[in-house]
Amino acid sequence: MRRLMLLRHAKSDWPTGVEDHERPLGKRGRRDAPRMGEAMRERGFVPALALVSTAKRTRQTWDLVKPALGAVPERFEKAIYEAEPEAILEVIRATPAAVPSLLLVGHNPGLELTAAFLAADGPERRALAGKFPTAALAVIDFAGESWHDIGQGQGTLTLFLTPAGLD
Repeated sequence: MRRLMLLRHAKSDWPTGVEDHERPLGKRGRRDAPRMGEAMRERGFVPALALVSTAKRTRQTWDLVKPALGAVPERFEKAIYEAEPEAILEVIRATPAAVPSLLLVGHNPGLELTAAFLAADGPERRALAGKFPTAALAVIDFAGESWHDIGQGQGTLTLFLTPAGLD
């Protein structure tokens, strides 16, 4: 089995004169990110590898999530920054088969569209049709031994969690 976790960066700030790639987290983002890390740990969603967009807000989100998860190997991937689903799928499919669970920390609309593409239809998947808010987590499970072969509708959305769902 393969487990894919898609975590949208937490709420960011929009400081004047700061380019998009360098935008930091806002106050709400700094509050929500550690809460999502704790929720992931409590539910047993600890990845074997984390791939994180190079944007400042995604790196800061990961820095606040990872203390709850322990020592997770990480890699920063420019290809995830503002990526279309096709580019995100390329990154996922390039993951070695030895990695059973993968976390991507990235951006919308790419993560939302990727989750909707990969998850089979069902009650949980319909939650994705609404909104994929900041700091939201989608957990999608796949049968099989390889990341290379995952495709449209082959995954089961086992969890869609938002910060509001933690209250």
